[in-house]
Amino acid sequence: MAFVCNPYPEYKPSGVEWLDNVPAHWEIRRGKTLLRPVDIRSQTGNEELLTVSSERGVVPRESANVTMFKAESYVGYKLCWPGDLVVNSLWAWAYGLGVSRYHGIVSSAYGVYRPLSNLVNPQFIHCLVRSVAFQWELQVRSKGIWISRLQLTDEAFLGSPFPCPPLVEQAAIVRYLDYVDGRIGRYIRGKEKLVALLAEEKQAVIHRAVTSGLDPNVRLKPSGVEWLGDVPAHWEVRRLGDSVCGCVNGVWGADPNGADDLPCVRVADFNRQTWRVGIPIPTIRAIAPNERRRRILESGDLLLEKSGGGDRQPVGAVILFDHNTQAVCSNFVARMPVRENFDSVYLVFLHASLYAIGLNRRSIKQTTGIQNLDSAAYLAESVAFPPLAEQSAIAAYLDKATAAIDAAVARARRQIELMREYRERLIADVVTGKLDVREAAAKLPDERSL
Repeated sequence: MAFVCNPYPEYKPSGVEWLDNVPAHWEIRRGKTLLRPVDIRSQTGNEELLTVSSERGVVPRESANVTMFKAESYVGYKLCWPGDLVVNSLWAWAYGLGVSRYHGIVSSAYGVYRPLSNLVNPQFIHCLVRSVAFQWELQVRSKGIWISRLQLTDEAFLGSPFPCPPLVEQAAIVRYLDYVDGRIGRYIRGKEKLVALLAEEKQAVIHRAVTSGLDPNVRLKPSGVEWLGDVPAHWEVRRLGDSVCGCVNGVWGADPNGADDLPCVRVADFNRQTWRVGIPIPTIRAIAPNERRRRILESGDLLLEKSGGGDRQPVGAVILFDHNTQAVCSNFVARMPVRENFDSVYLVFLHASLYAIGLNRRSIKQTTGIQNLDSAAYLAESVAFPPLAEQSAIAAYLDKATAAIDAAVARARRQIELMREYRERLIADVVTGKLDVREAAAKLPDERSL
């Protein structure tokens, strides 16, 4: 169901730069007239631990997907209740605030404010303070040295101007935005599910091609490799390392000196969508002549990620260096020149398939929080190689097939991006009075009937 929302019939100057004009019947009030600071401390430390997410507002720590500081005891930490506004004073300027739906413990450094119920709807405050329009106010009022040291004090925050429609209108705004946000959320989740399905399809297409070839009627034989199963009878089962001329660790070198400078490919330069190196702004390092031996990259080399990674993205990715620029790779990466009778592009697809099924995981060693790949163990894994001409044919097929899937993924992600931008703009327009949603809110269906 779509609703056409028009501007209000009459406006007045707000006197606030980021607000411009506001509906004539709205008030502009300072935060201190709408919110009161709350400082109640936990007596047991047993309440649910909460944090402020820039994406979602106040959420349970366990769902924030970030590493959080853990205290031995949370006795004496601040508490908040549903409807309280929680502000991370160091990150308020970057959406580090929101109205809580939970009762629990928050950092003692956070500000907790309780909306005055006779003047303001907590969820209207939530939409307002997290809007792109209000961020300008928070950025201006946060003071300090550069980004990581900016802080929003109680006094500065409570001095902020808040557009304040009548309570009944605030409720209509909240109802409308909840409804639209739900529909947009469902749309985005659908597109995200499509992206995930396309990623699975891409993996399946690659795996099928590099383990069975392109001929569905080809005669098969047992590979003798448990995970691999049967392979085309004319393919040769060999060590993965037989396809490369060694595995040479990269070098980080020294700060640029103007004489020995070279681009240095880092793991951050890996494009894991295309398995290629992208160097839009290359990292320049001074690489001494004695450090360059066997390390100068050539187009067609494979690069193996040897250190880094994590649980969600384990170490061991392999990508193709297809530039003609003279460069080296960093100490977290190893250079693997490809042997004759092997196709570099085919090998990249093969390694991508091995990575997708997690074959690299059994060669990972982790002792200090950083994953390290035992390259000798990984390259000792057995795989089946087709003849060179067939490798090239498979590579050409997969280049085309995966490009089509990547294009579909890019379209879906762009649609998600555009919908998120639309949601941001709509919320800002509604909470600042640029659009009148009262009539639309009154016509909304009961969500329980949908």
